[in-house]
Amino acid sequence: MEEGLNQVAPLYEALRRYREKKDASFHVPGHKNGQALRGDERAILDLARVMEIDVTEITGTDDLHHPEGVIREAQGLAAAQFGAEETFFLVGGSTAGNLALILSVCTAPGDVLLVQRNVHKSVIHGLMLAGAHAVFLAPQQDAGSGLATIPSEAAVREALRRYPGAKGLLLTHPSYYGMGAPLRPLAELCHAHGVPLLVDEAHGAHFGQHPALPESALAAGADGVVQSTHKMLTALTMGAMLHVQGGLLDRALLRQRLAMLQSSSPSYPIMASLDLSRSLLGTQGPAFFEGGLAAAAHLRRGLAKLPRFGVVAPPGASGRAAAYTIQDPLKLVIYDASAALTGYKLQERLEAEGCVPEMSDDRHVVLALGPGSTMEDADRLLQALVRIAAEAEQMGNAAGLSPDPVLADELSTWNITADEADLSEVSEPVPFGLTPLRPTEIEAISTQESIGRQAAEMIIPYPPGIPLLYPREIITEAVGQQLMKLRDSGAKCQGPADPQLRTIQVKKRENQAYTCT
Repeated sequence: MEEGLNQVAPLYEALRRYREKKDASFHVPGHKNGQALRGDERAILDLARVMEIDVTEITGTDDLHHPEGVIREAQGLAAAQFGAEETFFLVGGSTAGNLALILSVCTAPGDVLLVQRNVHKSVIHGLMLAGAHAVFLAPQQDAGSGLATIPSEAAVREALRRYPGAKGLLLTHPSYYGMGAPLRPLAELCHAHGVPLLVDEAHGAHFGQHPALPESALAAGADGVVQSTHKMLTALTMGAMLHVQGGLLDRALLRQRLAMLQSSSPSYPIMASLDLSRSLLGTQGPAFFEGGLAAAAHLRRGLAKLPRFGVVAPPGASGRAAAYTIQDPLKLVIYDASAALTGYKLQERLEAEGCVPEMSDDRHVVLALGPGSTMEDADRLLQALVRIAAEAEQMGNAAGLSPDPVLADELSTWNITADEADLSEVSEPVPFGLTPLRPTEIEAISTQESIGRQAAEMIIPYPPGIPLLYPREIITEAVGQQLMKLRDSGAKCQGPADPQLRTIQVKKRENQAYTCT
């Protein structure tokens, strides 16, 4: 990209010109450039400046759904920055992009889409809206942490063989934990079968923008990629982008789907923040990330001196094929190596110290750094961890450094490596739709009687948080055995009406009488 273009943020600059002209507003929105809130000190401090550029589709500001001016230029500059052939701004987060991609490839009820089993709920909602049939592919799991990455190459190859009419493959990469595995072999497999690779890269908008960061999904060959520019870059919340390349996606249909899903009155401040975020990347280049990367490296060095706390890191898996080879350096996944503090408890203690993590699970805490992170932030977190460790030792919680054996046993039940591809990695097609099962169509039966029946509830063992069953999925013998194992071990499960798994809700058989309401 030419140096001069790097510094241009055409949409944002159009909004600045609008603000500076101070025209009388006879158009929506109703706050009239913030004037309606004048006199309210809260608004003056927090919202007034934003409202001055909170405009609508008037002369000079273009139209997101039919861009011909500054929005078109801004999206073109974003495509060049991220390596796409075409980029669409999203004001409804990555959710809008995931929905649009699914509705663009699954155009008839019953269309089959290959889907990584542990996907964001927006993907499930997209399947429901499309009336699609999902073939779920089990993700690989890191043997050390139990955390999941993407399906293996063998699983994808088997799914493409069994379902040659599939409309595409949809993956989540990187995971919420910043973990991943190579996408390029999967893109090549998809293209050899003439289907697109779709990637929910919500947590990887920064990938490929610095030599220390992993390769982006676009660079790996993905056809449609959704990025939450607000997560690891600098856009306002709900600001995201959808990038497209190649000829396997119907772009005219994709535009129509986006117009259906996104507001006809999109937020100009959000779009301007997308434009500015791209401009910062273009202007500063890799230097934009140096501060955050340095703070993350400082944290890792400090954590290495605190044996109480471990950090999940690749390769992290034994055997011939590692499930986990890619880690976002700006995401640190830490845990109490003594297993005395759960991830939830560790997050609670960090928040009490004024350090707010991104998330936690039963075992881990995820720390998300970014271009705005500083050495002072890193030092504050390290000092908090020193105090937390000292408190735990004083309370007699300083156990050994081996992992919790109960947790390790739970994780081992889901451990799948890339060279173990079998039928359990590729599900039968699971129908999705908008018609819910009525209470009269559902019954609860004992777990051991559930094999061969159609599930009527979602069951998610936690950890690792990967759905074992989706509603309307057939309970195979292997899954039935897994359910009984979870029941007998007292494992935690999210979703079922009976969390002890003594019974499972299933759809009544077709010839089974029930009363209509």
